[in-house]
Amino acid sequence: MRVSTSWMQQQSVGSMMDRQSDLSDLNIQLSTGKRINQPSDDPVGAARALDLSHLTADVTQYQRNITTANARLGLEDQTLSNISGVLGRVRTLLLQAANGSQTDETRGDIAAEMVQLRQQLLGQANSKDGQGDYIFAGNRTGTAPFASQNGVSYLGDDGQRMVAAGPGLQVATGDPGSAVFADIPTGNGKFAISAGAVNTGSAVAGASSVSDPNANPSAWDGGDYSIVFTAADAYEVRDGTGTVLDSGSYDASSGGSITFRGAQVAFSGVPDAGDTFSLGASAKQDVFTTLDNIINTLRQPNGGGADMQNGINTQFANLDQAIDTITRTRGMVGARMNALDQQSGLNDDLTLQYKSALSDVQDLNYYDAISQLGAQTTALQAAQQTFTKIQGSKLFDYLR
Repeated sequence: MRVSTSWMQQQSVGSMMDRQSDLSDLNIQLSTGKRINQPSDDPVGAARALDLSHLTADVTQYQRNITTANARLGLEDQTLSNISGVLGRVRTLLLQAANGSQTDETRGDIAAEMVQLRQQLLGQANSKDGQGDYIFAGNRTGTAPFASQNGVSYLGDDGQRMVAAGPGLQVATGDPGSAVFADIPTGNGKFAISAGAVNTGSAVAGASSVSDPNANPSAWDGGDYSIVFTAADAYEVRDGTGTVLDSGSYDASSGGSITFRGAQVAFSGVPDAGDTFSLGASAKQDVFTTLDNIINTLRQPNGGGADMQNGINTQFANLDQAIDTITRTRGMVGARMNALDQQSGLNDDLTLQYKSALSDVQDLNYYDAISQLGAQTTALQAAQQTFTKIQGSKLFDYLR
């Protein structure tokens, strides 16, 4: 086969260019520390590196979300703690007001302090977070959730803002004011009791409870009933139509409990014939209305009688429901913060794993690269010397 001089030169030039290209690629790898600097370096590895980079970026965003959510939940917890303090003070004052030694004037003083506590509670309910968003407004974070005008109205919604804290994990970063302050069950949470407005005796309804419906087939069924004292020592239980369902005796000297259909109500005092107490399923009442009712009850003139005691007991039960709601909400906030802390630890582990896998895929092995650098440099030098020798060759060199 005839081999021309020009072909040999082209071959030599091509060989040098290949060696230079290899050396250039290796220099780029050494300067970046990456084995893959463009998809053509390793298409499969580049795709894997891209997936791992996306996963790492996702986890980084999860961690930012957790930081933001923890800050907001921490602020909500602190606000709820303040509210617990306010309601605790109201409860203490209500206990004092229920003392028989109080007068209209001292109850008025207590009511005056409760007015201030109500304002304080309203301010806490309209608290903002560090970004200026209202904490308890649901998704309407730009609007003050509670407005006081002829009572307190809730202007937020029932939404909860959620953040992604991990793969498939959404965590609420707040609670709507409707759930924390508004939709609070009255009475004992199952039923509420109220004294008749025209009662004339001194009977007072106290603690009430409902038996476990799973343990007692005749447990509270949520109906409307009334306890009617037919005499100072006798009572009847009637349903909403006035039908007598049960009857019994009552010890007016020491008081006692009346139990029917899973409901139990403690009574004290001496009822008059015809005195009634109504029982019905618990309704919803906001905490501000509860405080307003307490204040109005304490401001009744010539107070201290059975009607005021019944009113105080009714609102006392409602106040305890409000305090329980705040306590449960704080518990849920704490549970979310614990879940976020645990997920943050898992995210740290995931980040470490993803970065380790990404390093395995794309990072350069310097030991091998340095070895290749020496070999490719030698190959380039050999190609250059070969080209120089071929380029300087003449026909007369072969003839000599």
